[in-house]
Amino acid sequence: MKKAFALFATAPIVAATVIAFHPGNAVASSSPLRLDSAPTAYVLDPNHASIGFDIQHIGLSQVHGRFNKFTGTVNLDSADMTNSSVEFTVDVASVDTAVAARDNHLRTADFFEVEKFPSMKFVSTGVRKDGEHYVVDGNLTIKETTKSISIPFKVMGPVDGMQGGKVMGVIAEPFVIKRLDFGVGNDQKLPNGAMALGNEVTVRISFEAKSS
Repeated sequence: MKKAFALFATAPIVAATVIAFHPGNAVASSSPLRLDSAPTAYVLDPNHASIGFDIQHIGLSQVHGRFNKFTGTVNLDSADMTNSSVEFTVDVASVDTAVAARDNHLRTADFFEVEKFPSMKFVSTGVRKDGEHYVVDGNLTIKETTKSISIPFKVMGPVDGMQGGKVMGVIAEPFVIKRLDFGVGNDQKLPNGAMALGNEVTVRISFEAKSS
């Protein structure tokens, strides 16, 4: 495959999070939260986090990939989730589709152009409740192009950590972004009219974070 992507947002993407990220309208149930007296800052635990993506290849199969290096922070207000915020930065050069030649191609100017645009970023602008559910709205920036996206999610915890402090988890519902919106790859088509590489990228984000 000559072209592949993926977060979080983000992603932020992630990817981002990304993270590809089309603003999702679906929502996920939030689990019961422990009520703290004030927002708590959490730092992403890279040993228990993942930003993955799926993209269609020549209309016949799905290529799966991930980003291996990213950082993130969460300010969690357990008493009022709408006062919470999140920020993710993804090292784009860490893209990994399990095929070295393809990954190297993704790092070139044909796709991510990592020497010029080494990171993608997701910064939340708000968290809203939708019935019994939550969605984080924010800005995803890839290759200096910024688009607003919405990511449905659920929060697990926080709980007491095994080494002190608090630990919380976030599982985002799979969401879709369009790579061409961010200038990633091109719209090359096969003789039958199908795109060589799909425009829509499905992003999957899950992580734990520890109180700082």
